Amino acid sequence: MKHWIKIAFLLTVIWSCSEEPVETVFFDLDTESGVFIACEGNFMYGNGSLSFYHPERKTVTNQLFYARNNAPLGDVLQSLALRDNQLFLVVNNSGKIYVVDARTVEFKGAVEGLNSPRYIHFISDEKAYISDLYAGNITLFNPSTLEVTGSIELEGHSSEQMVQVGKYLFVSSWSFDQNILVIDTETDQMITKIRVPLQPRDLEVDKNGKIWVLSDGGYEGSPAGNDLPALSRLDPLTFTVEQIYRFETGALPSDLEIDGTGDTLFYINKGICKMPVNSRQLPDSVFIPAGKKLFYSFGINPVNGEIYVSDAIDYTQDAIVYRYSPGGAVIDSFKAGINPSDFMFR
Repeated sequence: MKHWIKIAFLLTVIWSCSEEPVETVFFDLDTESGVFIACEGNFMYGNGSLSFYHPERKTVTNQLFYARNNAPLGDVLQSLALRDNQLFLVVNNSGKIYVVDARTVEFKGAVEGLNSPRYIHFISDEKAYISDLYAGNITLFNPSTLEVTGSIELEGHSSEQMVQVGKYLFVSSWSFDQNILVIDTETDQMITKIRVPLQPRDLEVDKNGKIWVLSDGGYEGSPAGNDLPALSRLDPLTFTVEQIYRFETGALPSDLEIDGTGDTLFYINKGICKMPVNSRQLPDSVFIPAGKKLFYSFGINPVNGEIYVSDAIDYTQDAIVYRYSPGGAVIDSFKAGINPSDFMFR
């Protein structure tokens, strides 16, 4: 749902041009390695879907949840989380999380009654956190029983992405905010806030244990104002900002990722850009140019460094996902669902 504010008007104009859903297939992934792909669908249309790509065979299976469970997935599949053989599907605008067997995609249960869930962070087999765009708190639940066990009050802040260093959880407060919230995972309490550039969303931890924050800067006319987008580096031990890299006027960086070795950052800005974590400046060129493609999101295989990038095309039809080598050469491309936004490798 990260781009829905920008494209809501577009959808009302061109929805009638949307293609039919991609073919559904029954399958079994008991011994398969590959990548799950969360396809958001369109906000308020209830057409989120799940895909799985098989890199060795270069084949994709779409509409997995519907094919296996004979039920629609829901409205905006925001993110995925994998723990052991359970895949957690965070369905943002439906206010719930579905849990399926990661080998068969058979429905196992759900966490319901949520407001606007965004991401999951696991603490243990008995405790996990759910961030929320509107709730003003983080929900605690037991991943084994799917029981909601409590909440962490955030003093009115929203919560988005989460990363952990030691016992501390760092949470971006994206919507009209400019804070990274710090949670003590032993007491389940917010202990402090770190002020960063406006609208921090994406978080990554590098090989040195430093936290990187991508802030989009808001937009003109926003109640919170607007500023230049920025990439910041935090010290998780002192709770301080060590460095801020400002983007140029007109830049629209999004979707910060890091490779499996933790030494190179990647993000979208007119294509895929890459930046070593020890760099003293933002890159001055694009690693994989978007050209006429509409790069929406991407993921990096932590084992072999391959990069999967979704082209949303016009936000309403089935997208194309491009698979690139670590050097940026196209290996394959395939159709997925509408607006692929999260990639989970297994």
